[in-house]
Amino acid sequence: MVQGTRDELLGRLAEAVGAVAVGHPTRVAVDGAPAAGKTTLADELAVVLRAQGREVIRATIDDFLFPRAQRYPRGEYSAVGCYHDTHDHQALKRVLLDPLGPGGDRRFQPAVYDSATDAVLSPPVVTAPTDAVLVLDGVFLLRPELVDRWELRVFVSTAFDKTVDRAVVRERRGSTRAHVERRWRERYIPSQQLYLATARPIQHADIVVHNDEPQRPAWETRTHWPHSS
Repeated sequence: MVQGTRDELLGRLAEAVGAVAVGHPTRVAVDGAPAAGKTTLADELAVVLRAQGREVIRATIDDFLFPRAQRYPRGEYSAVGCYHDTHDHQALKRVLLDPLGPGGDRRFQPAVYDSATDAVLSPPVVTAPTDAVLVLDGVFLLRPELVDRWELRVFVSTAFDKTVDRAVVRERRGSTRAHVERRWRERYIPSQQLYLATARPIQHADIVVHNDEPQRPAWETRTHWPHSS
């Protein structure tokens, strides 16, 4: 394990992206629990890659949710529902991951859902260059349905109590502390525990980022990287 600065971590991740040798866009998963810091890390990585001259497609699993009326058949606080009923993985593969993968035509859509309006989206189809990089952040990205769709798999690990504290700060304008804590402790954290136990994402990750201290992160590179296809 290596500990360093934020810039050193981003340099390591950019180096890992650059080492991928495939004949299609490089698909990067930035996985982790809610409030682990994966969106911030993915945004920062995109900036570094663009500065290196790569075209970056930034996407998030939150733009591949099922409509709200379909997401809670087991109740708002169900951890099992969070894992099984929240995301439209078939649409994610159909319009984004598979077109950018081996044998794909590189014609993709970056989203199918707008969470602000709870509306289905159909944005214009765009063609990616062969050397583009997709940086997609979200929860449960290394589950069995998706694990083979990535050239680089990053898992952002943060202590669950720290994610609760961050969530309270992040969502203080829209929710009470009690409501945020209940969602994390009854829905999000148990769903992550289910994910860790069944899908074992850390075992599939190429780089694990320990993000308890975002400005002094630690990271470890797994032995089965890089992938090529």
